[in-house]
Amino acid sequence: MGKLAITGGEPTRTKRFDAWPIYTDKERQALEDVLTNQKWGGQPFPGKHGDAFGKKFAEFHTAKYGQAVNTGTVAIQAALKAIDIRPGDEVIVPAYTWEGTVGPVLLVNAVPVFVDVDPDTYCLDAKLVEQAITPKTRAFLPVHLGMRFADLDVLVPLAAKHGIKIIEDCAHAHGGMWRGKGAGSIGDLGAFSFQSSKLITSGEGGAVITNNLEYFERVQSYINTGRRSVTDEFHHRMIGFNYRLGEFQAAVLGPQLERLPEQAKIRQANMEYFESRLCGTTGIGLLKPEPRITRLAPYGYVLKYYADQLKDIPRAAFVAALQLEGIPCDGRFYEPVYRSSLFPLDPTDYPALSWGRPKPLDLRNMYKCPASERAAYHEAVWFSHHLFLGGKENVDSIVDAIFKVLQNIEELRGLDHRAIADQNLSRADRES
Repeated sequence: MGKLAITGGEPTRTKRFDAWPIYTDKERQALEDVLTNQKWGGQPFPGKHGDAFGKKFAEFHTAKYGQAVNTGTVAIQAALKAIDIRPGDEVIVPAYTWEGTVGPVLLVNAVPVFVDVDPDTYCLDAKLVEQAITPKTRAFLPVHLGMRFADLDVLVPLAAKHGIKIIEDCAHAHGGMWRGKGAGSIGDLGAFSFQSSKLITSGEGGAVITNNLEYFERVQSYINTGRRSVTDEFHHRMIGFNYRLGEFQAAVLGPQLERLPEQAKIRQANMEYFESRLCGTTGIGLLKPEPRITRLAPYGYVLKYYADQLKDIPRAAFVAALQLEGIPCDGRFYEPVYRSSLFPLDPTDYPALSWGRPKPLDLRNMYKCPASERAAYHEAVWFSHHLFLGGKENVDSIVDAIFKVLQNIEELRGLDHRAIADQNLSRADRES
């Protein structure tokens, strides 16, 4: 019997962390209002709660216009339609992200072009983007991942130089700011998710924000079955779909937006304390600090695990050991999309992958992004934001468990690492 829980010892923590999401009487009252006014759907459009939330959410992110939609994936798809992405256009995307970032590109019959991430931030490596630009490139789709931003100081002027649009994927960046400007307001549009794990959640849901009225009108038409937008200054008409957010879901978002600043302060203070205890620990690395982020969006906290400093014990064993110590965490939180099980791409299903080519593009086999693959399969360890909403004793229990595993890392040698890896399924395998 060893000292670690995975080898028969007592776990560091037996008390469960508080569940996420949380709610208050304000959510209950808002739901009661929807129930009793009997206007439950998104049509007539816009609904009272959805309209109010969209305006407040946009303002909170220094944008003029905001529209709630039914998922974060739809938010990206609607943004692509807003900038008039056409079949065959190319969109540059990071390799290390959720599959829902890339799927919408294919669904509008455009072509995703994968670029590796910056190993210091795990966000799209802006230094590599220009070499991926071709005459067909119409958009950049950077993802603000974890608690970092893609380098907008490089991407914005680069896009302007080449006449390219930017859609910011802000699924992790609710409330974040870059040089005093809100996430999603710096590019042409910003796409947000309100899926259950997010900093603001309605179970499923999303939003698009922009400072461009024409783009806003296109988003509204696209998600409202092609009907004219509320303002209709540009008179665009298109085939759209019912991608509206229902009022029950919209109702719970308003109170959460009100609580977000205070929750963010608590999370940030706890994460800074977490870092202060871990800084300098052999085998553990922290993401590079970023002073240009002027308001943090404390979503998933990401550590780096260095197996070569820890007797070559693989990350899968470290993560499994932490989980059995009572600390929820993930290793394969994301994979390079081109290698993901949720990206079973048959090129013949997407005509644009074949146009003008001797044979279709094989996106699953034509890319190798070493920083993304290292993060996905060897290095990144993710902790959910809700672990940092309590007191310092919660943070201490996480750090104590990490130290315990590191100090007894040799106990993990010889365990069935294949079985451990199977226990540490990627989020893509667990989450629909």
